[in-house]
Amino acid sequence: MKYGLLAENISHSYSPQIHKLLGNYEYKIYNVEPKKLEHFILNENFQGLNVTIPYKKTIIPFCEKISPLAKKIGSVNTIIRRKNGALYGDNTDFFGFKYMVDQAKISFSNKKVLILGTGGTSLTAKTFIESTNPREIILVSRSGNINYSNIYIHKNADVIVNTTPVGMYPNNEEKLIDLSIFSNCSAVVDVIYNPLLTPLVLEAKKLGIKTTSGLPMLVAQAAKSAEIFMGKTIPELKYNQIINKLKNKILNIVLIGMPGAGKTSIGEKIAQILQKPFFDTDIIITKKTGKNISDIFAQYGEAYFRKLEQEIIATISKENGAVIATGGGSILNPLNRNALAQNGKIYFIERPLSKLTIDGRPLSKNLDNLKIMYKNRLPIYTSCADFKINNNQSIINAAIKIVNNFSENIND
Repeated sequence: MKYGLLAENISHSYSPQIHKLLGNYEYKIYNVEPKKLEHFILNENFQGLNVTIPYKKTIIPFCEKISPLAKKIGSVNTIIRRKNGALYGDNTDFFGFKYMVDQAKISFSNKKVLILGTGGTSLTAKTFIESTNPREIILVSRSGNINYSNIYIHKNADVIVNTTPVGMYPNNEEKLIDLSIFSNCSAVVDVIYNPLLTPLVLEAKKLGIKTTSGLPMLVAQAAKSAEIFMGKTIPELKYNQIINKLKNKILNIVLIGMPGAGKTSIGEKIAQILQKPFFDTDIIITKKTGKNISDIFAQYGEAYFRKLEQEIIATISKENGAVIATGGGSILNPLNRNALAQNGKIYFIERPLSKLTIDGRPLSKNLDNLKIMYKNRLPIYTSCADFKINNNQSIINAAIKIVNNFSENIND
C-alpha cells in the first residue's frame, strides 16, 4: 500500500525515515503544484497521506468526512482512503504539538501567548493552547492587524510559538523577531525541525529561556498518523527511540579549538570510526582557492579569508551526520557559531600551548602570539562548546572519547 507526504515543494524531509521506523509500508514525498492538486487527489493511487504546507486547509473540500478535531481546528494533516474510495481527514498535529510541549514542560496556562503565523499549523497550535486556559492569544501575520512591524507592542508576551517556515532549511539563517525585546518571555516553541535548532531557538537558549524545536512534534504526529494508516497502537516509548535514531543521523560532530590542536587528525579518525563524511574548513578553502592558508593571508588579508570561511561554514553546517573540523579563528564570527550549532554537537579540543604545531599558521607564528590568542579566544571556545576534550593524549583516544560522549549525549 502506498503512503506519503503531500507538499508543494519540499526538497528535504525526515518523514520517510520516520515512517520506515514505524511500519512496513511504502512512504514517499509527493510534491504537487497547486494547479495539479485536484488531478493528483482524484487519480493518484495512494492509501493515505500526511499533508503539509500549503495544503492543510486546501485539502478539506476533497474529504468526504473529517474528524471532529480536524473540523474544530479547520486543518487536516492526515488523510486516508476508505474502502469505498472516499477520503477521510484527520489532524494528528494536535497530538504532536501536545507531545512536544509536554516533553519540554512548557505551560500556557494564564500566559499571554504570541503565535507567529496563521496557516494550518497555527490553527492547530491555537486550538491546543485555547484548551489550556491561556490569559490571551495573539496571532501574528505578515499583513494582519498584528504584524512584524508592530509586534513589539506585545513585548510583554510570556510564550512565543513559531508556526511559520521562517528559519527552515535551506534558509537556516532567517529569523522573524528579536527575542531579547520580549523581557517577560519564559518559553519559546518552534515547530521547525530542520535545522534542529533554528536561530529563534538558539537565541532562546542563549537568553536562558525554556525552548523546544519541532522534531518531537514531527515524530509524534507521524506515529499517530501511522496508527491511522495501520489501525494499530504505537507506544509512546517508541517515539524517543525514533527521535534518538534521527538525531544520530542528523547531528554533526563539530570540532573547534586553537590552530594545531589536532582537530583535523581527530576529525578524520572520528569519521572513520563512525563512517561519516568529513569536512575541514581550511582544506576546503585551500582547494577552492588553490592556495595555502598562509598565502591567502599574505596576498589578500585576513578579512578576505574570514569571508570565505563564513561562506563555507554556512554551507557545510546544513549537512547532516558529518564530522566538521574548523579553523582556529572561525568561532570569532557569531554567524559561524550559530550556523555550526544548528545541527551540531560542538567539541572544544584543548591542547597544551607548548604542544601546538605552528608551521604554516599565519596568526600563531610563535609561543608569545599563541598565548595572546589563547587568552582572547578561550572564553569564546568555552561558551560555544557543548563539551571540552583534552587532546594531551593519542589521536585515537581523543577520537574514541568524543565518539562515546556523542553517543551518550545524543538527546541533550
